[in-house]
Amino acid sequence: MSNLQDLRAQKGDTVSVHYLGKYQGGKAFDTSMESEAKKAGLYNRSREYKPIQVKLGESKVIPGFEEALIGMKINEEKEVTIPPEKGYGKSGKHPMAGKTLVFKLRVTNIKR
Repeated sequence: MSNLQDLRAQKGDTVSVHYLGKYQGGKAFDTSMESEAKKAGLYNRSREYKPIQVKLGESKVIPGFEEALIGMKINEEKEVTIPPEKGYGKSGKHPMAGKTLVFKLRVTNIKR
């Protein structure tokens, strides 16, 4: 059996990840971490702050977010800049279309 610490996320895995999403200028728009939400003025009492679970390969999150998770290990942290074409598109109805996004990611678990 392989050591969990050596496991790298791949398609088909369910990855638990804490994230902080910011616009390119540095203003946070979303996070899974309570302390970051409070710092950024985004805190919502009715929200549960915990890592989100992403099943890689199912396209449930923006492409750049999913691509960034592939190859990451448990407890690894990464900051990734996602251009609009890997995010919400260059144009369109989504309020974040056309925006370059910066995500700070920390993998907390990987399930095969």
